[in-house]
Amino acid sequence: MTEAARSSRRTVIMGLGSLGALGLAGCAIGTRSGAPPLPPLRLQMSRVARITVCLRPFRAAGPRLEVETVGDKRVVHNYGHGGSGWSLAWGSSTIATGMALEGGTREVAVIGCGALGLTSALLLRRAGARVTIYAKERLPQTRSARATGTWSPDSRIAATDSVTPTFPAQWEEMARTSYATYQSYIGLPGEPVAMSDRYVLFDDAVQPTPAGPNISAEEVHFASYGQRLAGLTSPYRYLPTNENPFPVAHARVGTSMQFNIAALGQRLTDDFLREGGQIVDMTFDTPADLARLREPVVVNCTGYGARALWKDESVVPVRGQIAWLMPQPEVRYGLFYRHVLMLPHPEGIVVQETGRNDMYGYGNADEAPDRSEAATAMATIAPLYR
Repeated sequence: MTEAARSSRRTVIMGLGSLGALGLAGCAIGTRSGAPPLPPLRLQMSRVARITVCLRPFRAAGPRLEVETVGDKRVVHNYGHGGSGWSLAWGSSTIATGMALEGGTREVAVIGCGALGLTSALLLRRAGARVTIYAKERLPQTRSARATGTWSPDSRIAATDSVTPTFPAQWEEMARTSYATYQSYIGLPGEPVAMSDRYVLFDDAVQPTPAGPNISAEEVHFASYGQRLAGLTSPYRYLPTNENPFPVAHARVGTSMQFNIAALGQRLTDDFLREGGQIVDMTFDTPADLARLREPVVVNCTGYGARALWKDESVVPVRGQIAWLMPQPEVRYGLFYRHVLMLPHPEGIVVQETGRNDMYGYGNADEAPDRSEAATAMATIAPLYR
């Protein structure tokens, strides 16, 4: 990956030993330059409330949005969004909804209760269909609930050399549709969607970060489409020394969208049920199990689970881990420094190692939490608060 691509990735990520002895709960930062002070993070390992691992469902060809016949069911696939599930959910589900309603069908089943399942179900219900979500897990138990929660519409969305010629335009349509839809959630109680300031920080010489354990040595040329969204969001601004609140040589600041997933998921679930939808507990082991459903049309939103359910080995896991620190309501900014992302949510502070490039975690299906990875990530950003 070129330095230009790495820089682009850092911008997209930000959105368009024991740490207990470090004593990092001190004064606000920013006084060295006269910049407005920022509340410091409390980076003790004792404040780690939980560690979650998500397997992003990467497909080299991009999300699977197509129709298949299984027995007497018409199945619309809507899965394989890599690290962009929340960011593209409304746009992707708009396409899937159109496919599902072709022919005038008004009874639709949705499999999966994550980001894509909930948005597909809501759009179908609002289009007048009778909709039931069938899933073995509600949103809080799904992999969607373990996402970082930042606007990242082309994060591991596809491989440049594997997409169709029409995919970049389709991706842009999905991204713009989703961004516009999420605007209506800003300012609602519980802040399901919010805008937050982000700082991208650089030393004079950026130190390399180990790539981490990857099961596959295959090198993927991940697609980057951020330039297609020019004008959708404001560009990041370089901070002169007297405005830089951090002890680093270079800093950029901007504002980006974030998804507070606990509140957003609850809002989507409540809206779906209030508007007449139903959620039924059900487990699917093979496509043949679809015969149990009364609905003639099924929208398949099983995410990484589609690899096992549909025997779709084009779905490759990309492991991502988050250390969730206990909430700090006063912290309203995010940052990215030496390949570590920090993002504040009402339910806790996200600290995540992102690796030197998008190959970090590629092919790794291990969902066991790694406390040493969490400690290393926290130690990386700790000097910002000394």
